[in-house]
Amino acid sequence: MPVMHFHVRWPDASETRCYSPSSVVRDFLAPGERYALQDFLQRARGALGAASERVRAKYGFACSQAMDQLAEIEHIAAGFADKADAEVTVLALD
Repeated sequence: MPVMHFHVRWPDASETRCYSPSSVVRDFLAPGERYALQDFLQRARGALGAASERVRAKYGFACSQAMDQLAEIEHIAAGFADKADAEVTVLALD
């Protein structure tokens, strides 16, 4: 199962390198795309949830790193929740 990283730019121009245990993230996010904050969160939840389930199917247990990454994303996103026009840009998938 190929590990992947996705790099995002938050509304304040800060950047985060995010971890996924699976390339399934490509089904949810595209490099160069900007997503409304809530759309990005929904996509990140879907991507990391699916990635964790792929780990479960292969190894018999969910991926705690994927869930930790999702928690970090949600924590950062909470800081922008009051900005109606907040967008997150996916810079790269690697």
